[in-house]
Amino acid sequence: MNKNLKNEIIAKGIHIATIIKPNLSSEGLSFLTDDENFIQVGLWNYKKGKRLDTHYHNTFSRESFKTNESVYVVRGKIKCNLYFENGEFISSHILDEGEMIIQFNGAHEYFIEEDALVIENKNGPYFGPEKDRTRI
Repeated sequence: MNKNLKNEIIAKGIHIATIIKPNLSSEGLSFLTDDENFIQVGLWNYKKGKRLDTHYHNTFSRESFKTNESVYVVRGKIKCNLYFENGEFISSHILDEGEMIIQFNGAHEYFIEEDALVIENKNGPYFGPEKDRTRI
């Protein structure tokens, strides 16, 4: 895997987030998150004609204790500031078109640097803003 494909942000020994640059991926399937993460992200980089076998995912109990979030910049540019949950600043990152950040721990805020189209993904179910998040 290209070492520039993903950049893990670690602060005080805590994996806060990972920035992904999909355009740097090698051919094939690359999973970019650890199996124990509450959100799983993989990249497909295949040539025309590749067939992925028909399948479904088995039903079994999963337990999730927190919400993880990823945002993918389809178009434009955003800035993501990362913090510890107590509000202490960690780092700031510019995400360009075609880049993604996966957030595992801590807090975050976004600024739209250029007109942007962004896809956000989170694990669910979602329990509403009053129960699911804390503003700092």
